[in-house]
Amino acid sequence: MRFNGYHHVGLWVKDAQKSLDFYTQGLGGKMLFSFPLPGSDNPDKIIYLVDLGNNAVVEIIPRGNGEEEVNAHWAHVAIRTDDTQAAYDMAIKAGAVSRTEPTEAKLGTMSVCNAFVYGPDREIVEFFQIL
Repeated sequence: MRFNGYHHVGLWVKDAQKSLDFYTQGLGGKMLFSFPLPGSDNPDKIIYLVDLGNNAVVEIIPRGNGEEEVNAHWAHVAIRTDDTQAAYDMAIKAGAVSRTEPTEAKLGTMSVCNAFVYGPDREIVEFFQIL
């Protein structure tokens, strides 16, 4: 198992379309993928992955069901890996607390295996493997 840098940084936003326009039209980023917000009752809640260049990817995440509408803030950091299970196991052994065990998912046209853990200060770290 090896890590291969960051995959993306997740950003919770109030208005996904406004943020998408800012990061694409305003900053010149390229939208890579989009897919419905998992678990949302609203089919209009879409997640966008925008590449700002050299794989500096921002994941624009609309607030889901019932979360407080607050100012945008970074949701998590996703670390690219070639083995999500091994990365997850390593983190748990190092003292991380599980948030989501490794799961394979189809996100739009992208197949991934990802897992989430809480770090020592409750920061959220995602291990992200493109299948």
